[in-house]
Amino acid sequence: MNVFDCREYMQPSVYRDGDLVLGGFFPVYTLTHNSEAQWKFFVTSPRQNVTFNLWPYLLQKEMQGDLNHILGPGLNFQNYGYVLLFLFAIEEINKSPLVLPNISLGFRLYNAFPSVFRTLESVLGWLSENEPPIPNYTCETHTKNMAVIAGIPSEFFVQAGPLLELYRMPQISYGTFDPLLKTKDQFSSLYQISLKHSFLASALVSLLIHFGWTWVGILVPDETKGEEFIGYLIKEMTTQGVCVALVEKVPVTKIINTPRDVNYLPRVLKSTANAFIVYGETSTLVTMRFIDDYNLITHKIWIITSKWDFYFLPPAFLLDIFHGALFFSHQNSEIPGFKHFLRTVTPSKYPEDFFLTKYWLYAFDCSLAGTVCGEILVCPPNASLEQLTDRLLDMTIMKSTNDLYNVVHLLAHALHDLIFMGEESRYQMEAEFPVLLPWQLHPFIRTTQLENSAGDHVSLNENRNCVSRYDILNFLNFPGDLGFPIKVGEFIAQGLRGQSLVIQEELIEWAFGFTETPHSVCSNSCDAGFMKIPQKWKPSCCFDCISCPEGEISNQTDSDTCKECPQSQYPNMERNRCLPRIVIFLAYDDPLGMALACTALGFSLITAGVLCIFVKHRDSPIVKANNQTLSYVLLLSLLLCFLCSLLFIGRPDTATCILRQITFGVVFTVAVSTVLAKTITVILAFKALTPGRTMRRLLQSGASNVVVPICSLIQLIICVLWLGTSPPFVDIDTHSEPRNIIIVCNKGSVTAFYCVLGFLGFLALGTFFLAYQARNLPDTFNEAKFLTFSMLVFCSVWVTFLPVYHSTQGKVMVAVEIFSILASSVGLLGCIFAPKCYVISLHPDRNTSKGLRNKTCFEEK
Repeated sequence: MNVFDCREYMQPSVYRDGDLVLGGFFPVYTLTHNSEAQWKFFVTSPRQNVTFNLWPYLLQKEMQGDLNHILGPGLNFQNYGYVLLFLFAIEEINKSPLVLPNISLGFRLYNAFPSVFRTLESVLGWLSENEPPIPNYTCETHTKNMAVIAGIPSEFFVQAGPLLELYRMPQISYGTFDPLLKTKDQFSSLYQISLKHSFLASALVSLLIHFGWTWVGILVPDETKGEEFIGYLIKEMTTQGVCVALVEKVPVTKIINTPRDVNYLPRVLKSTANAFIVYGETSTLVTMRFIDDYNLITHKIWIITSKWDFYFLPPAFLLDIFHGALFFSHQNSEIPGFKHFLRTVTPSKYPEDFFLTKYWLYAFDCSLAGTVCGEILVCPPNASLEQLTDRLLDMTIMKSTNDLYNVVHLLAHALHDLIFMGEESRYQMEAEFPVLLPWQLHPFIRTTQLENSAGDHVSLNENRNCVSRYDILNFLNFPGDLGFPIKVGEFIAQGLRGQSLVIQEELIEWAFGFTETPHSVCSNSCDAGFMKIPQKWKPSCCFDCISCPEGEISNQTDSDTCKECPQSQYPNMERNRCLPRIVIFLAYDDPLGMALACTALGFSLITAGVLCIFVKHRDSPIVKANNQTLSYVLLLSLLLCFLCSLLFIGRPDTATCILRQITFGVVFTVAVSTVLAKTITVILAFKALTPGRTMRRLLQSGASNVVVPICSLIQLIICVLWLGTSPPFVDIDTHSEPRNIIIVCNKGSVTAFYCVLGFLGFLALGTFFLAYQARNLPDTFNEAKFLTFSMLVFCSVWVTFLPVYHSTQGKVMVAVEIFSILASSVGLLGCIFAPKCYVISLHPDRNTSKGLRNKTCFEEK
């Protein structure tokens, strides 16, 4: 066979005999010839029955003279890596003394064509063990074929499954888990070793949360698998607060020829979302090549979830579109010995494998003796796969999945258990079925468990394979149409034991148009001090930012609510943190407190001085006038009024809070009731001068003196009820001054407080009314005018006090109350006793009976 014939020669299958044989269907090449005798080359994904025309690209490479360096006609080395892993696993089993001892394991390899006809032709060849195949016939007395292994998803098994199910032939898929193949009545002999992507949604959302991408688009294939995945993903996104910008279903097609088939792309490219999750097989990727037609290839980050085979595509096709994309790929442990196998395998070792021979011919431009092509051209003595570029070798190692390796070992262990089962069971089975049949393998496939050489647990029980690991790869394009994925992180999910995401951001190179970590949000984040307000009719990720209300803060970005500061703190101007408050009260060292205290002490001394003057001149007519005892009581009560204002100054405690209001109420009641008694005394004294005995009797009996104890007793009862129900207590005021905490006395029962004030006001108004009626009495010893003026001042002060008191807060309120106490007390002291002290001190000549008579005569004239 000459070089040209060997290059163009293709076999339908590769076979190595053994005691038992496993079948492998791998998409190694596709080659067709049309009616115009023009060769067209198509490449098939090992995970999806998808083809697309590579003729323009290959023609360009052929003109450049480097076609054979990239690909032989229809032969793909990356896909052939699966064949090498398959051969390595079988060789490892045949060498093991523990698995299938003294039993050789053979193989039959078929190329998986992207057509129903070719698929059925290959399956018939496997079942009949003939070339060409003869349906439902085999010349062998008993079959050696035990199981079928394939990595193509639902299309292959949907086409081949009904034929294989007739013989209950075990079929195991090492490809991506496909929910379409879960139907037991339709695929009862089919097993999927790959795990469900139950944690893939969590992995994706964890990545989105890490980068703050909360506004995300989703692309899924328009099929059941896409529907199932999007249900998991949206549920997880909703839980974590990530919103879906749009969902586009990509049509599942085999050949994409026109942009009409990808009408979803304009909506994707115009979306405000910068991050897009792309789930699906290679067909989804192929449709996206039309992005070039829109000249909008920047500002999109593609997060891809499937093992797409980029390296069988023209690199220029991906140069701008997927540069910077992030990939989630199932993490695979390095298989011990496989790298060495790759470096030592030669066509002489597997002479029946014309795929390896053809690759050797294209890679090294030579052929070894004993192979399909024969020794056409002499190979260098050191020719091996080790001499390939690191890129091709590393890609093969990277793309070889542990699942395929595990499938071969799992089948070998199942066969071992079937052949070497218990003696009694084996005798019974051999008696009924003297020949080993494929369907007998099913119970053992379901129950076999093992640990591979990489230390991973292997079984078809998805509940035992509970650990999901994903590598996160960053796809980069280099000059010369070279693309390469770089591992930038990983995600490990261990069921109920938790999950973790590790990302090395410094290793990530983002897509063209991004100089830093991209943003993909519907609304920009709300800074600290603001909170989010949802926009009407839009997802929760779309919101407006408003400042926190007064008295509240938010110390995180994108806060949903603002919170109040503790009572001991207050918000700063930016409303993003709380500052400690200063505890204040009307203290003695405070200027206002000091002034009020000095004023109270000063008037207390003046009152004491007036009392001393009255005691010293107690026998003088002006002191004896209008009941001397009542004057003493009034002066003592005024002294206590001035002193009780000191209870309102200083740090409040329970005792001072109670004494403040009770002392104020009782002492002022005594003072006002004394003024009332003096007023009644004046009126009785005037009425006693007129004929009649009743008024004289009342005046002589001192009936006016009873007014003071009765009124004081009533006020005291009110105060006792106040203390018994809801007494005053120490409280804090955090609202009057935002930056301060004011310690105040809470009045407890407001009703009781206003009852005390009400009774006091009633006495004051009654006294003022009586004094006003007696103001013009012409008696010599009449002090009704002074009493009238004193009550006018007293009432004016407390009427003014009420609105001012309720319009102030904090320690100013306390100061207003103190001022009212002092002012009203000064009014009583000044209006009643100042004129008398003036006469006693400066005009003693008028403080005699003669002087008073002369004054009276003068007034009568």
